[in-house]
Amino acid sequence: MSAPARSAAAGLASARDVEEIHYYLAQTPRQLPSRLLYDALGSILFEAICLLPWYRITRAEVGLLAGRGGAIGALASPTELVELGCGNGDKIVALVRALPPPAPAVHLIDVSAEALARTTLALQTVGATAIAAVQATYEDGLMQLPVASAHGRRLILFLGSNVGNFDPPAASAFLHLVRNALGPRDSLLIGADLQKSERDLMLAYDDPLGVTAAFNKNLLLRLNSEAGTNFDLDGFEHKVQWNAVASRVEMHLVSRRRQKIVVPGPDGSMVFTMAAGESIWTESSYKYEPETFQTLVEAAGLAPRARWIDAEAQFLLALFEAR
Repeated sequence: MSAPARSAAAGLASARDVEEIHYYLAQTPRQLPSRLLYDALGSILFEAICLLPWYRITRAEVGLLAGRGGAIGALASPTELVELGCGNGDKIVALVRALPPPAPAVHLIDVSAEALARTTLALQTVGATAIAAVQATYEDGLMQLPVASAHGRRLILFLGSNVGNFDPPAASAFLHLVRNALGPRDSLLIGADLQKSERDLMLAYDDPLGVTAAFNKNLLLRLNSEAGTNFDLDGFEHKVQWNAVASRVEMHLVSRRRQKIVVPGPDGSMVFTMAAGESIWTESSYKYEPETFQTLVEAAGLAPRARWIDAEAQFLLALFEAR
């Protein structure tokens, strides 16, 4: 869970956005990029998910950052932190608090202007002063980074098991992109959710309070508001399934009945009919074994330095260094 989206302010009316929406909805099965889940309301709903007792990723990771921050600082010696997807800032603040002074320079990359503003304010309360905030997708933000850090040793933070939102080939390609943003002796700190019981996974992604269902269905509300689509929210239900073969949780929006969907576009509308029971696949969240995950990251040209596991939540935080 938790791949980023463009901000609500940016909207989804550009030709590029519409072309992407048309492309994914034409796939079999129909899909939408998970980053579109995170408009202003979606981001707030995700923060609520992180507070639920069944979703333990965020609490586990913040605890590891707070408890192991000193060791991370000793190994990576960062003078610049680059966080991909800062959210509400809790994670990077926990790390900065645990690092020895002075606070490193910080470069934030997030598609949400609100998230950037909140994290900037939170960092200022723990002594960070050199803060750059860039409103961009992960990929665009990484491409905008200077080839070498002007502040010394760079530590890129890719937390929240966001890597799990990529399928294996895309995760590999993205990790190579991250590697290209690192110089000699720069580092990557990355979080990954580990495999656990199907019951625990289902509760985490289909909680009894229905918060995750609201988060998922808000994607349709966003498309109606920003892209002019005609999705009937009552016509869809949130569905989660565990794909054991692929080792991923899948979130879907399943059509309750036969219905006609219209997606406007500058070159003409896309019109299609959804059958009862047909779904739109909105997110994947891959779960890992520690050794498999290490092999994935190493293949991008990064050498393992240390890893820490929250045994109760089955969550991994790992530090890698650029080769």
